[in-house]
Amino acid sequence: MLPASDPATLVEAVAILRQGGLVVFPTDTVYGVGAHAFLPQAVERLYIVKERPRDKAIPLLLGSASDVEQVARDVPALAFTLMERFWPGGLTIVLWARPHVPDIVTAGGGSVAVRLPDHAVPRTLAAALGAPLAATSANLSGQPSPRTAAEAASDLSGRVELIIDGGPCPGGVESTVVDLTKQPPVIARLGAISAEELSGWLRAAR
Repeated sequence: MLPASDPATLVEAVAILRQGGLVVFPTDTVYGVGAHAFLPQAVERLYIVKERPRDKAIPLLLGSASDVEQVARDVPALAFTLMERFWPGGLTIVLWARPHVPDIVTAGGGSVAVRLPDHAVPRTLAAALGAPLAATSANLSGQPSPRTAAEAASDLSGRVELIIDGGPCPGGVESTVVDLTKQPPVIARLGAISAEELSGWLRAAR
């Protein structure tokens, strides 16, 4: 376990991710565990380490909002409106995936979930990597999502190459997921952003 405050920690984390390793890191919602999104063998390890069902796609954390079009196609105007209002922050948006996004990330489906976290660590990692992070909560599947590095370590210590300790996550609640591949758009999971906060924007799209 290494501190997020040390710049050398992030350099080491990027090197690990480039080599197909897994890194645990803080976000604005809960601690996440991530892999290089474009290395299928790394994402495969993510499923194994988390004991995650293979039919559950893995979201992508971005370095900047402009990275959306690196992984998504036919992005609707509503997506950009939601990004401007809620990013960086606790909103995950499901869009149609570009063909080069690995099938293991999308669980064989045609869509991809993307988010720009309101936390410097994952954004810095993705930007330095030059690729999104395939990332999900840093716990064994079915267990509570961790708010601290120690909670993440209790599930994943010895299963990942590095745990970055950035202190308690300020949110403590997973992101809200909005699926824009459905018409009308659907709130697939409630979390950090309430239905009330989203309702006006989604009603306008109907």
